[in-house]
Amino acid sequence: MADISALEKMRQYFDAGTTKPYAFRKEQLKKLKTSILSHEQELYDALYADLKKSPEETWVTETGMVLAELNTAIKHLKSWMSPDRVGTNLLNLPSRSRVMKEPLGVVLIIGPWNYPFQLLINPLIGAIAAGNCVVLKPSEFAPATDAVMKKVIEEVFSKEYILYVQGDGATVIPQMTNNFTFGHIFYTGSTAVGKIIYKMAAERLVPVTLELGGKSPCIVESDANIKVSARRIAMTKFSNAGQMCVAPDYVLVQESVKDKFIAAVKETIQQFYTERPEESYNYGKIINEKQFDRIANYLSNGTKIHGGRINKEKLFIEPTILTDVPLDAPVMQDEIFGPVLPIISFNTMSDAKKIIDKHPNPLSIYVYTSSKKKENEWLEAIPAGGGCVNNSSWHLTNHNLPFGGRGFSGTGNYHGKYSFDTFSHKKAIMKTPTWFDPKIKYPPLKGRLKLFKWVIR
Repeated sequence: MADISALEKMRQYFDAGTTKPYAFRKEQLKKLKTSILSHEQELYDALYADLKKSPEETWVTETGMVLAELNTAIKHLKSWMSPDRVGTNLLNLPSRSRVMKEPLGVVLIIGPWNYPFQLLINPLIGAIAAGNCVVLKPSEFAPATDAVMKKVIEEVFSKEYILYVQGDGATVIPQMTNNFTFGHIFYTGSTAVGKIIYKMAAERLVPVTLELGGKSPCIVESDANIKVSARRIAMTKFSNAGQMCVAPDYVLVQESVKDKFIAAVKETIQQFYTERPEESYNYGKIINEKQFDRIANYLSNGTKIHGGRINKEKLFIEPTILTDVPLDAPVMQDEIFGPVLPIISFNTMSDAKKIIDKHPNPLSIYVYTSSKKKENEWLEAIPAGGGCVNNSSWHLTNHNLPFGGRGFSGTGNYHGKYSFDTFSHKKAIMKTPTWFDPKIKYPPLKGRLKLFKWVIR
């Protein structure tokens, strides 16, 4: 738990200007990278304990992804920090204009439990690169990973610079935000909690980035490559036992290929996880009993045509396919965030769009088709945070793309340079020489309207 005096010390540290130079920022990024690598095996063990992730899955979705972000930030930091030269309009010539990037101050980053390492440390990279001091609040629901991350941070950073705060988020976060004005709050998690964070930040006019979730639709058209579609959808839907914000939430498949698609998904699940996924090296577990009970309740919301076995003691829920799902069923109202895949057929784009529109502005949209025309129609018809064509979820791993939601799925974005921008203020600067100072711009202004209309247009 962080007391206010600790936060004030961070403010003083930031105000001293220590975090602003390029050399300092680059050195901190390198120190973070070294610390992560020195605790690599501990992170593998911790993420297995919390979520039953294999080292391979951990590298692709957690540690390796973070290290790639670090490498990018270290390589491009100098250019990111450099002021951007911009044009100057006729009215202000011969002035010169530029945009400076300045740090926001002491920022707060709140991480979730589903990717507890990556979704806490990736934003940290952007905050360090932008020259801020950072308070990190990990999820208390991934305790093994939490403990290792605490070592990763505290072994290399002073508490005046990076403060790692543990504890119950419902208690700790209000204590901080109600008594201290952060420069920015970055939250990843549920929409329900995101609303609470947004309200708390609004009381002090603190800017926020909210990385939330929602019901990300997956559309499979009749001209899609069914085998490839099934593999790519199943891989991302059941990765981390479905506990992924960008996982396909449900599939809308063209009626003419529904049976073929379902058969392909069934076959794929068995290939990936065998007939006993609870024993599979490649299949994870549910984080805790609260989430287990929530997801298990969805299994009665339709016809189970594959899977459905559960074991609460092992926090195991089998990859499950549901059909004949009523659109008003809970599984079609809530973000599933688990290994349950409703498959619903459609005949026309209009029919499918009506289903999607019940939950507008999803975090992601996934379209499987071989038609450029259909691809463009879907991407233009459905507002979403981001998405893929003939793929699912992997746009998240490309640091050249901004990642974020819109509306109920979030606000703001990050990854790569977008993370640096999120934690920076763009300061507009115009420099005007004194050798040219025409009287025409000063009062009295009478009779100059025609001239002003010519200059300002």
